[in-house]
Amino acid sequence: MKKIVFVAMLLTSINLIAQDTASNHQTSNSLSFSGFAEAYYSYDFNKPVDNNRPWFLYSHNRHNEFNVNLAFVKGSYNAERIRANVTIAVGTYMNANYAAEPGVLKNIYESNVGVKISKNKNLWIDAGIFSSHIGFESAHSPSCLVLTRSIIAENSPYYESGAKITYTSDNNKWLFSALALNGWQRIQRVSGNSLMSWGTQITFTPSDKVSLNYSTFIGTDKPDSIRQMRIFHDVYGIFHLNDKIELILGLDMGQEQVSKGSDDYNTWYGGAGILQYSFNDNWAMAIRGEYYTDEHGVIISTGTPNGFKTSGFSFNIDHNMGKHLKWRTEYRIFNSKDEIFVKDNEFIKNNSAITISLALTF
Repeated sequence: MKKIVFVAMLLTSINLIAQDTASNHQTSNSLSFSGFAEAYYSYDFNKPVDNNRPWFLYSHNRHNEFNVNLAFVKGSYNAERIRANVTIAVGTYMNANYAAEPGVLKNIYESNVGVKISKNKNLWIDAGIFSSHIGFESAHSPSCLVLTRSIIAENSPYYESGAKITYTSDNNKWLFSALALNGWQRIQRVSGNSLMSWGTQITFTPSDKVSLNYSTFIGTDKPDSIRQMRIFHDVYGIFHLNDKIELILGLDMGQEQVSKGSDDYNTWYGGAGILQYSFNDNWAMAIRGEYYTDEHGVIISTGTPNGFKTSGFSFNIDHNMGKHLKWRTEYRIFNSKDEIFVKDNEFIKNNSAITISLALTF
């Protein structure tokens, strides 16, 4: 019975593709290309010997050198009932975040295809590699209110692979999505892991001033022999208080089994608040406050008595240099309960850096 249903769905999808492709040839070309490149310089005042910023940062993470955080070229196909995206990328972000992926997968930022399975409703099935359904920040810096990513963004999935079904209401106020995933920020599943992971997302946008989101993840990122189930919740709200002020508040909380089959769980959580003020179309400033605690080292391990318990603050100035180019400068500081940072071969509780970036979108 399952095989019959699957074949029927496959034939339906092929038929939709054929119909849509024929229709597209009769109308307009839906294939488009775009690109992005962000160069940056970051100076860490702790002067790390290996020129790497703290290990829990994956974006803009090189010290005292000019480098490329992310650069990509993207091809997109969009038609009435078919869509697809392929994005190939390079940069220090890719090196840090895709280190566990094999071969050419290390450079695939995005690769997915989607089919609209309802003629009258906005209901899609997408499969492949796509941006994470968790969090309000992405690797594309100009899409974010601040230059660097928050700790909660850096330590939850930026990308994921699998399949998802997504429904958007007719009035565009509600989005519901269910996902079957290969793991926690994984393209290729961990060797020895026989289980899929799962996710959900609900977004409510009552107006163009407010957007509220709740996303979940449940699964494991370890082989079956040492399987520890992980449950994760992500909640955030985006508020346009007026034409000049935007506020984002986000909270993450996760739990993972202490050991395989255990009823006890290790818990971690973090939050961030970002406030941006736009002076005009060309100039803006933003501040961020954040906190993250992971006492048992599930996500961020320190080997210290209190684990990772760190607060942060940042301030940045943005300047739009025309339609496609953005210049950003940010000062950021961390303060930890334990001495987890290194300066002059000694452990200290603080870390600070200034980062400058120039981002071009085309």
